[in-house]
Amino acid sequence: MRKSRFTEAQIIGMIKEQEAGMPTAEVCRRHGLSPATFYKLKSKYGGMTVSEAARLKALEDENVKLKRLLADAMLDNVVLKDL
Repeated sequence: MRKSRFTEAQIIGMIKEQEAGMPTAEVCRRHGLSPATFYKLKSKYGGMTVSEAARLKALEDENVKLKRLLADAMLDNVVLKDL
């Protein structure tokens, strides 16, 4: 998965600028992103603080790890049943 070129703090700052009254087109132009990308980020990070965004990232990473462990365990289970 492609890594974002903006940190969570920068994304939340952009959203706060837009919520403070700056037009969306101006925010997008200043930061060099498309309006579609801005609204996608806003749907994910809107209403969050920086600490909440960091917690979300940690939970997403943990979820990926747990899914990988589950897939490995299920694969081992299938192999043992075949034997």
